[in-house]
Amino acid sequence: MDARQERGMMIAATTKIRRHGAAYMVPAQSRPGTEYTVFPKSKRCDCPDFELRQLECKHLFAVQFVMQRETVTNAKGETTVTETRAVRLTYAQNWPAYNAAQTTEKDTFCKLLRDLCANVPQPAPGRGRPRLPIGDMLFAAAFKVYSTVSGRRFMTDLRHAQEQGLIERTPHYNSIFNVIEDETLTPILHDLITTSAAPLKEVEQDFAVDSTGFGTSQFFRYYSIKYQGEVEAHDWIKAHAMVGVKTNVVTAVRITERHGADFNELHPLAHKTAETFTMREVSADKAYSGRFNLKTIAALGAEPFIPFKTNAIPCKYSALWNRLFHYFCMNRDEFLTHYHKRSNVESTFSAIKRVFGGRVRSKTPVAQKNEVLLKILCHNIRCLIHEMHELGITPVFDRALTTAAS
Repeated sequence: MDARQERGMMIAATTKIRRHGAAYMVPAQSRPGTEYTVFPKSKRCDCPDFELRQLECKHLFAVQFVMQRETVTNAKGETTVTETRAVRLTYAQNWPAYNAAQTTEKDTFCKLLRDLCANVPQPAPGRGRPRLPIGDMLFAAAFKVYSTVSGRRFMTDLRHAQEQGLIERTPHYNSIFNVIEDETLTPILHDLITTSAAPLKEVEQDFAVDSTGFGTSQFFRYYSIKYQGEVEAHDWIKAHAMVGVKTNVVTAVRITERHGADFNELHPLAHKTAETFTMREVSADKAYSGRFNLKTIAALGAEPFIPFKTNAIPCKYSALWNRLFHYFCMNRDEFLTHYHKRSNVESTFSAIKRVFGGRVRSKTPVAQKNEVLLKILCHNIRCLIHEMHELGITPVFDRALTTAAS
């Protein structure tokens, strides 16, 4: 396969080629918005390369690959070219399980959250006033985020939690704000998220990774060439998450500032997930495409399903890259059946923002990060509650947390 054939394979795999009568319209790679007309029967193309050489160009090869992919042979040996159309899948809802999970969610949430926080070790006592139990403070902070109300209005729910024996005593609402702003609790929240996903390790084998933004109350300014002046916009932070595609549980998460690169976060997310789960597939978009990430996923025993960028070519230094590149180009329909599982991570982000809000109320960077982690922790517990009714599982948090606030 020469260079033009490889480029044609890439065009066929990554662009939309339209059929127009006996001709095909192929998007130009170096001129956005321009299309070349290809006539496959006469093997002609109106691109400059064909006009100069009068030989098959990459656009002709692209059409040939598309026709090869869409050719169907019947029992009589007759071949026909068919149009490939996407079919939207729908899934039946188990309404009795859904209704039971929703109507008992708050009570079950509090009990599961108490069991999670009970595993957090209490730091050694220091000087001054006795500190409130760290488990109670984490419970109060997570329950406050779950309630979606202000700290003062939340105090009624917290008093009821004390009456039910879920916490020892009711802290002041300012104490809840202080614990959310404590940077020593950030690693504990990461551990709690991992622990909350662990009961589903027998269910989840396929995972998807992506990032999303959570708005803040701060603003930032930048100079816009388009508008010839400064533009003011809300600032945001990014949550990079690995998600199980069956239950939408978040298995690992990392929080960065708004310009945090997606590519760099796949490695730590995949390794954190592999500590608890057996990984079979990992789906991600083109932002994660690269030899390092493909190698990372393969080293963990999983198969990566990441589409290649338009400028990707075979690499003589990586057999893994070449195998996946040719699979992506020649088996696009089969590839897409696996890759489309990635849409579940979008559903997960939508659920978190729809239930707990797409913005954070905290003002400081540490508190903003912890607030997003608390949202994700609450989401994981909600996933567990649903699977308790859907699959009949009984969550047991047997993982001991070793991280404690200093």
